[in-house]
Amino acid sequence: MLILTFDNTFEGFLSVVFTCYAEKLIPHDILPTNHFQEKLFAEVRHIDTNIVHTERVWAGLQKKLNRRAKEMPYRIFLSEMPEAYIRLYKYIRRVFDTNAYVDSDWGDPHVMELRKLDREVTREAMRMLQFIRFEKTKDNIYFAPIEPRHNVIPLIINHFKSRFSDQQWLIYDLKRDYGIFFDLKKVEEITLNNKQFDEIRGRLNTNVVMENESTYQRLWKNYFQSINIKERCNKKLQRQHMPQRFWKFLPEK
Repeated sequence: MLILTFDNTFEGFLSVVFTCYAEKLIPHDILPTNHFQEKLFAEVRHIDTNIVHTERVWAGLQKKLNRRAKEMPYRIFLSEMPEAYIRLYKYIRRVFDTNAYVDSDWGDPHVMELRKLDREVTREAMRMLQFIRFEKTKDNIYFAPIEPRHNVIPLIINHFKSRFSDQQWLIYDLKRDYGIFFDLKKVEEITLNNKQFDEIRGRLNTNVVMENESTYQRLWKNYFQSINIKERCNKKLQRQHMPQRFWKFLPEK
């Protein structure tokens, strides 16, 4: 039973795909090192990331995939579901082994599962665009905590870089302990060691929040309450459109 591990990056995963082709390996499972647990009677091999191999596999996929599915492997990888890596590998193998558009094979339950996972990741990214709320710090940085089910930060960077290009902002993933910071010129990935916020709710410490931030939050709450019609309140429908797991990050809730 062969288990292949990689360095938690998409480039590392594609390097695994290349190695499997080059050495005719048949892995039982493929896992990032942060998901791997020792198993009895398993042969474990770590595959180092090779950018040349990564680029060859990705270029080949771009030639073989339907236009609508060119980014699907990356989104599936970002799901971070333990079973996604071996399923994605088998999907890529099939893409390379046939001339047909595999992503359109509705009769293949394996493909259907991957497309379902792709939709979940895409939906989670869209929810980040809807439910992110910023707090302004004393040093004029807009801070927003998130805790998505999937690692969707890479999918939302361009939106916020374009939408808020005249502001410094930091979006931080509490679950994965990393974020993206925009300094008016470029976006970079960062990890905070000295956290000036509540690591559960993501609220900034009072000593770093801009003095008038509470006023703006109160105005936002008042607006939310003023447009709410109590007689037409539908809690069940509200939770469908605004899942309760996001409420702790929303001032209006």
